[in-house]
Amino acid sequence: MKISKRHKIIVYSVLVIFSLYFVFPFLWALITAIKTEPEVFSYPPKFIPEELLFGNFVDAWNSQNFGVYFKNSVIVTVLTTIGQLISCSLVAYGFARYDFKYKNFLFVLLLSTMMILWDVTMIPLYMQFNMLGWINTLKPLIVPAFFGSAYYIFLLRQFLMNIPKDLENAARIDGANEFQIFYKIFLPIMKAPLVLVAVLNVILVWNDYLGPLIYLQDKAKYTMTLGLASFQGVHELQIIPIMAITLVMVIPPVLVFIFAQKYIVEGISGSIK
Repeated sequence: MKISKRHKIIVYSVLVIFSLYFVFPFLWALITAIKTEPEVFSYPPKFIPEELLFGNFVDAWNSQNFGVYFKNSVIVTVLTTIGQLISCSLVAYGFARYDFKYKNFLFVLLLSTMMILWDVTMIPLYMQFNMLGWINTLKPLIVPAFFGSAYYIFLLRQFLMNIPKDLENAARIDGANEFQIFYKIFLPIMKAPLVLVAVLNVILVWNDYLGPLIYLQDKAKYTMTLGLASFQGVHELQIIPIMAITLVMVIPPVLVFIFAQKYIVEGISGSIK
């Protein structure tokens, strides 16, 4: 069915309007961050400032140790993402490609853990990490990721279930061992869903506030979320620096999503077949 030019114009116009609706809050935050104090509180509001003060970002960044907070967030986000990719891909591969006793029961048991609220396990986990001496370190935020996540395992398993068994059978006939089959055949095929898992984990961990709040005490160990909360407490009535730091914090996950959106779509479509 051929789409007319008029129909395309209507569709694209609607998409542009909706995109502006979602982009406008970020644009308003950016404009607010580069205004002067009087312009922020002026009425009626001024959309375009008379002078663009990009130095507001530098001043806000230097007002606290945001370089350290940013580094801690990057460390936690990168290591947890690596941990999730390794553990979840291996577990999902086992559930999808092998037959073993109690397989279905164990998979249902794994999925049932998603129904347990984190609030229920918060105190036992804190006691466990306290006994290990991990409180006020980044370990409680990083190590659990190397034991996998039920949701990510489910996504990867659903993708792997759609791949014909003939693929690994042919590899075994050619002399490939189990690790070679997983590493050389299935990992390249799993690129899209693995990127999807990575993006979901980056967004979740980068924006995590409650975890760092519970386990971290020393400001030198703070992540960006805790740093922003601390900064907001000090500059509660100063909108400009708060907007500036908030925008800086939003940039990394947005960039990750933009560059990975092609694989995100492929990963979602491959997991729901």
